[in-house]
Amino acid sequence: MSNAYDVIIIGSGPGGYIAAIRAAQLGMKVAVVEREHLAGICSNWGCIPTKALLRTADVMHSASHAKDYGLTLEGSIKPDIKAIVARSRGIAHRMNNGVGFLFKKNKVDIIWGEAKITKPGEVVVGKISKPIVQPQGPVPKNTLGEGTYSAKHIIVATGARPRALPGIEPDGKLIWTYFEAMKPEEMPKSLLVMGSGAIGIEFASFYRTMGVDVTVVEIMKQVMPVEDAEISALAKKQFERQGMKILLEAKVAKVEKGANSVTATIELKDGKTQAITADRMISAVGVQANIESLGLEAVGVKTDRGFIAIDGYGKTNIPGIYAIGDVAGPPLLAHKAEHEAVICIEKIAGLPNVHPMDKAKIPGCTYCNPQVASVGLTEAKAKEQGRDVRVGRFPFVANGKAIALGEDQGLVKTIFDKKTGELLGAHMVGAEVTELIQGFVVAMNLETTEEDLMHTIFPHPTISETMKESVLDAYGRALNA
Repeated sequence: MSNAYDVIIIGSGPGGYIAAIRAAQLGMKVAVVEREHLAGICSNWGCIPTKALLRTADVMHSASHAKDYGLTLEGSIKPDIKAIVARSRGIAHRMNNGVGFLFKKNKVDIIWGEAKITKPGEVVVGKISKPIVQPQGPVPKNTLGEGTYSAKHIIVATGARPRALPGIEPDGKLIWTYFEAMKPEEMPKSLLVMGSGAIGIEFASFYRTMGVDVTVVEIMKQVMPVEDAEISALAKKQFERQGMKILLEAKVAKVEKGANSVTATIELKDGKTQAITADRMISAVGVQANIESLGLEAVGVKTDRGFIAIDGYGKTNIPGIYAIGDVAGPPLLAHKAEHEAVICIEKIAGLPNVHPMDKAKIPGCTYCNPQVASVGLTEAKAKEQGRDVRVGRFPFVANGKAIALGEDQGLVKTIFDKKTGELLGAHMVGAEVTELIQGFVVAMNLETTEEDLMHTIFPHPTISETMKESVLDAYGRALNA
């Protein structure tokens, strides 16, 4: 078999495997270099298995409120952490196998090992020498191994890993990253979560629903700092009603480890300190790109603040070398990586009408309880840009379907340019909003105005009706509030 390819992709996560499949569809000879798990962090340790855990939390929450729906359950509801983890890991394994099947179907070669770009057009694959954060996944059959491979185009899609703060490094036992938080051997009685971004708040939500005493420490002024402040505040109220403790504008200054617990010294915004002891602690303070040991520096590939610098099509400053996904910078989202992959490959193939990535139209979803979803500008960002805006709001408490579901705590907020009617942003908190947000994403991509949305018929009864009502409210025309 020839070692020459049209495209070699380093990494098989959401960006890497989608790039490989799209390239194969366009008739290219493709290989993917992988050293840990097919399907990457997303399917093995991130997006998918965490949603399996959160689904368990949803069922636990519903069962705990059975009386609210006229049902009587005999006996207490107890989480079986081993069974919960086994279900989650089983789903991850299924996703891993699925990507292997797609590679076989599309005739994509898999090269197992550690890749290094020695020069433009050349990748040397060697033994896996660098420690892997988690145990290596199953090596697929019929994979290629060590050797020198050539390609007209090389795409780096190596993703990112948890970032560690000096002095508070995760040890895998008392201080966890999301890896350990996904597969605890036993359920802790108390948990301290450092950071309230999507990863931190999702795990906080899961463990709290499972009955764990959870405290979240966030250095910024709001939970989920990238979200609209009003949506964040409503989510915080719901978290606290569930019993979660949240400390804002607070910093974990130091951590002392005990035999089976940690004691963190928290610096509060008023200058005082507070000591919190918990069985376990999750460090969720962001991630850093996997750019080491790839040979990028020797080849001359530029980086920016720890990420590979690219243009809107995934091109680096070195011809024939590209980067996509988390390794290429924020937002660090699987769907951004997938879309970037398609753009990159189609540009390489010379297809017409390939548009560069528009980061302003990338939706963000957080699968806590309540869910949070958004796209576009927050109200504060729109005003910072000097926009004269109209803001619409519609609460779930005025929506028939939400009331019938027993999920009447939520809000849809829309932001329009007052002069043009352009939809600048949409922000949601409540049940199933991660499924609703795509409606606004489509609207923004189609350059839909408020008038178009007002004339759109939404089915009744659905929670989606809150979307239209929010638009109507921005123009003083809400019908059900």
